[in-house]
This record gives sequence, C-alpha cells and structure tokens, in this order.
Amino acid sequence: MTVGGTPPTRVIIEADGGSRGNPGKAAFGAVLKDADSGAPIAECAETIGIATNNVAEYRGLISGLELAAAYAPDAEIEVRMDSKLVVEQMSGRWKIKHPDMRPLAMEANRLAPFGTTYTWIPRAENSYADRILNQVLDGKREPGVRVLDAEDEEAVRVVEAESRPEPAVSEATQAARGWAPRTGATVLVLVRHGATALTAERRFSGSTGADPALVAEGRAQMRAAAPIVGRFAAGADAVLVTSPLRRAQESAAALADRLGLGAASVEPDVREVDFGAWEGLTFAEIAERDPDLLARWRSSADEPAPGGESMAQVHARVRAARERLLAEHEGRVVVVVSHVTPIKMLVADAVGADTAAVHRMELAPAAVSVVAHYADGTASLRAFNLTG
Repeated sequence: MTVGGTPPTRVIIEADGGSRGNPGKAAFGAVLKDADSGAPIAECAETIGIATNNVAEYRGLISGLELAAAYAPDAEIEVRMDSKLVVEQMSGRWKIKHPDMRPLAMEANRLAPFGTTYTWIPRAENSYADRILNQVLDGKREPGVRVLDAEDEEAVRVVEAESRPEPAVSEATQAARGWAPRTGATVLVLVRHGATALTAERRFSGSTGADPALVAEGRAQMRAAAPIVGRFAAGADAVLVTSPLRRAQESAAALADRLGLGAASVEPDVREVDFGAWEGLTFAEIAERDPDLLARWRSSADEPAPGGESMAQVHARVRAARERLLAEHEGRVVVVVSHVTPIKMLVADAVGADTAAVHRMELAPAAVSVVAHYADGTASLRAFNLTG
C-alpha cells in the first residue's frame, strides 16, 4: 500500500512498550501493517519519561490505534502484542484492577473500532515494535510518527528481514547445543494430596503412623487442583495412579470424579517416608528430644528416623516405581497422586539434584508438578508446585 493510494481493508497493529527499571525510563513502539501484504504503513515510537512496562505497553497500543484511525480508518483491525496482560484485559477476560491501567484501557477502547481483535504473540514475533522503541530510548531514532511508503527502501528491507526464515541448524549442531529433538515423552503429573488434620500443625505424617483422611480444606484444594491437572492430562490417554495411603486415595478419587479419569491403580512405592518414632511429631518436638539425630537425618541420606526409613531407602523405591510406570505406560500421561518426599525426589532426579535437595523445596498441599521423560533417557521439569 502507498499512502494516498487505496486504503487496506484489513490491518495489523503490532505494539510494545518497555521500561528500563520497571518503573524506569520508558518508551513505546507501534507499527501499522497491511494484513494482506505485510507491508508497513506507518510507525510511531516515543519516550514517555518514567513509567512501568505495563503503562508503556498500553501507550504503544493507543499509538497503534491512532495510526489505524489516521491511515486506515475503515479497516478491520487485529492487534498483536506480547503483553498477556494487555491482550487479556482488552479482550475482556481479565479485570483491570490497577488504577494506572484503567484510564489507558478506556482510551484504547474509545479508539478501537467495533470488532477489533487482540492476539498474544511471542516476544520474538514482536521484534519490529520492540526494535523501534529501543531505538528511541537509545537516541538512535527521532521520536514521532513515520509514514512508510511501500517503495521506501528501508521499509522493504525491514519487511524482508523479518520474513526471512531462520537458517537451518543441522541435527549434529542441535545435539551439540542440547537442542536435539526428543521424542517418545511419557509425562508424569505429580500431585501432592490435599490437607489433613496434621497438615496445618506441620506434623510428620508418614506411612506407618495415623492414616488421616482429607479435611474439608483438603477436599477444596483437590477441587481447585483438578483444572491444573486437566491442563496436562486433557485430551491425553491418561492413567491415574495413587499411593496406598488414605489421603492420597481420597485425593485421587476427587481428581477422577472431576476429570473423568478411570479408577486409580495403587502403586505402593510412591507412599510417604516411614518416619518411625517421629510419626505425628513436629520438628520442634523432635529437636527438643534428639537434636543431634535430627541434624544427622537432615544432612545424611543414609540416616533413618528411629525405627523408620532413610532417605536413600525411600529414593530407591521411588525410583523403582518411576521405572515401572514409565515402562508400563510408555508415551502416555500418568497422573501420580503421592506425597511431599516422593514428589520432591522425582523432581530432584529430573533436574540432576541430589537427595538432600528435598530439604530445600517447598511443596504445598494439592500442588501439581510435571516431569516429562523421553525415550533417550533424558527428563525435563515442566512445572513445579502449581496450586489452584
């Protein structure tokens, strides 16, 4: 499209904002493109003093809508931004709570014609707007609007550069960089059970003491966890596995009911640690009774609780359970309802940490963690401690 020629019927606005400090020195960038040809029609970049990233992003959106009103007043508009906040708020799916955002959103709504759509894009696909905002921040570009004729050599060069495919990377190079494609993933969705009467008091609740049921809070936590589990298991050929302990079986049943999963099978080796004589006690009570033994237990994987299991023993059986699950359910999603220690051990293994790492992780009741295991023997931690 050339300015002064036939206006486009469909346009794309790409907008971005940035703050060096958040809040800090800020600027925005916006470009208006012909949706059919991809040619830039006009662009604008300006500094806005000290502001946050979100304010700068909204200012970029407003600038893009002003460009559309000036150079393509009757065109259909699609806004593309890498700001999830702005896209979701302008689409009406998220509430606008921050007072600094409300007047900016109102101005954007005033400028946006009926039918304007908003699309989130990865930052890498928003490079044009990001580039010009950084140019103006660095003093390498005069602020304000530029009208870009399709014959303009710079505009053509920009379009060509942004549409040029990335050079292919050989498989050997990918492997050397750790990028080699991995196939045959078996995904373990690891879910801690919901709260029991012992949870709030932070008492040791292992596999040989009381076998408490979920309390009302724990049942609510599992209802909240179900949509998170569903994100990883929806549409998949998922299977459900549980520890034999009551709190885990009740949690698994809640997930099965809400997600339409089949009945859970029991895997004994994902049960919690046997804390022996420490069952039902708090850390403070144990520290008062035997501080030296508690210190050794925390520092050595081979030191068991009195009459209970060592972390090394637990780790061995949890690993064995994992290998059985991977072999029996290869290529599937396996939802495993378990306990704090076994889940932390599976996560530690995935990231190459030692057994002592379990003492340096926080895992909330009904939290969801996800580990993918690949056919080549590698593992990848996809999520940790997600709660509803």
